[in-house]
Amino acid sequence: MMAVVLIFGCTPSKKTMEQMNHHEPAMGIVYPKTKKVDTITDYFGTKVADPYRWLEDDNSAATKSWVEAQNKLTFGYLNAIPYKAEIKARLKTLWNYEKVSAPFREGSHYYYYKNDGLQNQSILYQASGLKQEGKVFVDPNKLSSDGTTSLSSVEFSKDGKLMAYLISEAGSDWRIGKVRHVDSGKDLEDNLRWIKFSGTSWAGHGFYYSRYPASSDGQVLSGKNEYHSLYYHKIGDDQSRDQLVFRDDEHPLRNVYASTSDDERFLVVSVVESTSGNAFKIKDLSKANSPMIDVVTSFEKNFTFIDSEGDMLYFITDDGAPKSKLIGIDIKKTERSQWVTVIPEGEDKLESVSLLDGKFFVNYLHNVASEIKAFDINGRLLGSVKLPGLGNASGVSGRKEDNFGFYSFTSFNYPNSVFKLNTKTFESDLYNKPTLDFEPDDFVVEQQWYKSKDGTSVPMFITYKKGMKRDGQSPAMLYGYGGFDVSETPNFSPSIITFLEKGGIFALANIRGGGEFGEAWHKAGTKERKQNVFDDFIAGAEFLIDQSYTSKSRLAIRGGSNGGLLVGACMTQRPDLFAVAFPAVGVLDMLRYHEFTIGWAWASDYGKSSDPEAFKYLYKYSPLHNVKAVRYPSTMITTADHDDRVVPAHSFKFAATLQEKHTGTNPVLIRIETSAGHGAGVPTDKRIEEAADMWSFLFHETGTWK
Repeated sequence: MMAVVLIFGCTPSKKTMEQMNHHEPAMGIVYPKTKKVDTITDYFGTKVADPYRWLEDDNSAATKSWVEAQNKLTFGYLNAIPYKAEIKARLKTLWNYEKVSAPFREGSHYYYYKNDGLQNQSILYQASGLKQEGKVFVDPNKLSSDGTTSLSSVEFSKDGKLMAYLISEAGSDWRIGKVRHVDSGKDLEDNLRWIKFSGTSWAGHGFYYSRYPASSDGQVLSGKNEYHSLYYHKIGDDQSRDQLVFRDDEHPLRNVYASTSDDERFLVVSVVESTSGNAFKIKDLSKANSPMIDVVTSFEKNFTFIDSEGDMLYFITDDGAPKSKLIGIDIKKTERSQWVTVIPEGEDKLESVSLLDGKFFVNYLHNVASEIKAFDINGRLLGSVKLPGLGNASGVSGRKEDNFGFYSFTSFNYPNSVFKLNTKTFESDLYNKPTLDFEPDDFVVEQQWYKSKDGTSVPMFITYKKGMKRDGQSPAMLYGYGGFDVSETPNFSPSIITFLEKGGIFALANIRGGGEFGEAWHKAGTKERKQNVFDDFIAGAEFLIDQSYTSKSRLAIRGGSNGGLLVGACMTQRPDLFAVAFPAVGVLDMLRYHEFTIGWAWASDYGKSSDPEAFKYLYKYSPLHNVKAVRYPSTMITTADHDDRVVPAHSFKFAATLQEKHTGTNPVLIRIETSAGHGAGVPTDKRIEEAADMWSFLFHETGTWK
């Protein structure tokens, strides 16, 4: 490993030389033998080999044997790192603090989520008032012995007497629907299956929800999801009697979602065929046999239903407003020419809107930090909410008839805290702030701007411990996502604090493809422009090195899902630039991603290999297809056996290819979590274990443990 340090132009100190002795497990590492099959696909005259396609079958004995062998190697390597136990112990200490959500009122009760510290899943509590101590209402920790069953959605009937809730098992996107009687605390007989990508929306004596047709056992986790359908479930009925409300039989790859207004008068049905853009319909439920009105039939722009007031329905849209605006649509005049702009597009990205106390509370992103402004029902600016600092605030929540609401605020050195907002004066009082075993003032959060390859200015948050010397000697983690209009904002993590305490630097690059600056920023990182995303991230890494925050031999990169694609593309394009890479649950086979589960919906960002023009650029950057016989950064791929969104085959095939072609003696490993999915609902003990493995691996491979 000494050669690695010298290659990057660094002269190792005595301390570093001593640390490098701990790298012995990497020497002579023997990877499990992965068989190759002669599988070739012809894409418009280009023959592409796919020798590890057999790993796509997650049910086969051969794949399961391969997973066991890879995990044996990976955990054997990680468990040999001498300071892993110390890192894990510190993680547990930092993680062990009470986490409480903003409360919300339903009927005569208040509800909130709370985790005492190390509980695997947060518990839903019920209280008779804001100042009353709550009692356990739903404890998902009791739903499975290993803590992998999670509560994914709760919705109460208008009178607050019934609660529909969805649970996820082992991290899967599939949901099971149940109904609980509030006064008795007992579940009714209602039991709904095959729910996916859905919430519940109450109306009358039941609720709307979305589901797929029943699937065969062998296809549950990887089969293509088709014919998403909207149903109405009446309380007490067997699921077989549920009413089909809408399904597009001519377009099986469209998804459908329902929302009802707070007064349950309106049903808004959104139809999507990708992750960007939606059509929608409106139905007036107060009138018997009222028609379903088609308001928007194209899929070019985004429309998000907020709520209604009288005959007016309010939507956030980027139609004619790349940074989004708020519009009103009168149920009697739904033609586009009759739409009313309530809050026009501004200079900053409009993220969310809530309606309470007769006012709109609007969340904006100003240079990727939250701002909350209040407007009257006609869109006149009333004032602003003062926030604690540079960070991320949730939308204001509350009942429409109340004169107060709640919001949460967090930043890299500011644990998620709840504030109570006076909706008359716009003044906030701290409602709940957790107590942790760390000092926030010991850390610095700054925002820097740098130039990407094409000259575009890109912002980056950089967090580190006060007193750090900018001499290039610090280990650094650069994180990014860059896709699907998702805004990556400041957020507190006890895991990151653990890294910072040991002299690490955490950097978050707000690269193109995300939603931080509106739809134009998003579109600049899609399809044939996807390379902009990778260029932005690579330029961010070079900035950290050029400004002496870190050096090549100490820089790690990480991203999950679409961010896993980001890491995979950057490490294959610039293997010389990074010391460590963590592609997590990544989309890594860009030629076949659309063949599995919901993958087809991502084509709005990626394009599909069935299109000859899209094939060219996908093949050019697809991580799986660009692995060459060179030395790669020390790599720990992470995935999970129940990931039914980005199926683990992506990671399996990428790992097998890396292990085949990597020319270095440093490790390229894959860590496969069991009884876990894409990330939602992961129990606390698994989060701590994975974080301990990640930071141990980073310190070990960069030789920077202190």
